Amino acid sequence: MYDVVLIRYGEIGIKGKNRGEFEKKLINNINKVLHSNGVETKVQKTFGRMFVPLDNNWEVVKESLQRVFGIVSFSPCFKLPLDIEKAKEAALNDIKGCEGKTFKVNTKRANKDFEYKTYDVNHLIGSHILRNTEDLTVDVKNPDINISVEIRDENIFLFSKTIPAAGGLPVGTNGKGLLLLSGGIDSPVAGYLTMKRGVQIEAIHFHSFPFTSDRAKEKVLDLGRIMAGYGGKVKLHIVHFTEIQTEIKKHCPEDLGITIMRRMMVRIAERLARKRRALALVTGESIGQVASQTLESMFTIENVIKIPVLRPLVAMDKTEIIDLAREIGTYETSILPYEDCCTIFVPKSPKTRPRVVQAESAEEGLDIEALIEKAMENIETIDLFKNR
Repeated sequence: MYDVVLIRYGEIGIKGKNRGEFEKKLINNINKVLHSNGVETKVQKTFGRMFVPLDNNWEVVKESLQRVFGIVSFSPCFKLPLDIEKAKEAALNDIKGCEGKTFKVNTKRANKDFEYKTYDVNHLIGSHILRNTEDLTVDVKNPDINISVEIRDENIFLFSKTIPAAGGLPVGTNGKGLLLLSGGIDSPVAGYLTMKRGVQIEAIHFHSFPFTSDRAKEKVLDLGRIMAGYGGKVKLHIVHFTEIQTEIKKHCPEDLGITIMRRMMVRIAERLARKRRALALVTGESIGQVASQTLESMFTIENVIKIPVLRPLVAMDKTEIIDLAREIGTYETSILPYEDCCTIFVPKSPKTRPRVVQAESAEEGLDIEALIEKAMENIETIDLFKNR
């Protein structure tokens, strides 16, 4: 059947002098994903093209490549000798497996020494298809099937299928971010979108046993494993948050409880981010979605840290976020009925527009530094890999 897969990338092609580094990272990421799915072959690069050799494993390679950020699309190809007769037969065999009633042959002849000109190749292959099929006609403007032929120095590459992929930039080309990963719908989607822009993700989760169960923790582990399918291994850092929440409940006004809790979370996350050399925090916040996500709340919470906070969902509504969660495969796990530490401690009437001075006053009964130090000392770190 097919011999290789031709890989196409978008933004990498306009990176100028840095293009080589982006290509190197993309190749490395592709090889990692292929290996994680049991594919031993590696990417081959030649003359601005990337290829993955096939060995009766097209479906596995297809599923793998669709999840690699940096790839815009790819095509399964026949890799042929410089022989027009071989190209004619391959095109005929390929088109018999396609749906449609019209076709076009489109040739790119990088090898100017090939014996046939571009027009001649189009004509010879098109004529061969017309003579050996029924109910097919040529349409050069809007064909159902596009037979592409690339003639290079040593081989002819022929293909008709183009499969869309994740797009974006290769993970690891834009630094590292620390994702605040809850068990909800939003934060895994935020992590996905951040990885799509080339940011390597590590995750931090706040676990409040026995207020939250081990099933809630396992749910977060499963979400991390799904994310690992897009960005390779994900390190998950679990913070034992029970004592901090107990102290907040004991010493702080109930209506400011969520605000103080979030301020403590971002303080710990910033401390861990600096330790892990992450350049930003990443959250699943969307303006106005809940009490802690008003602009006033965001400002008051973020006031205690100096590290940037990335909010890729900030202007999305819940329907858009849910649609994307379904698309990337996290939704069904996110809606499992195991609550996280935020939902457990939501007050009846949380303050939606807290001011910094109010939060600082509410925290006066807390030994903030001691609580942070103890939480940092007991962080549990787990390496998560894609579920096979």
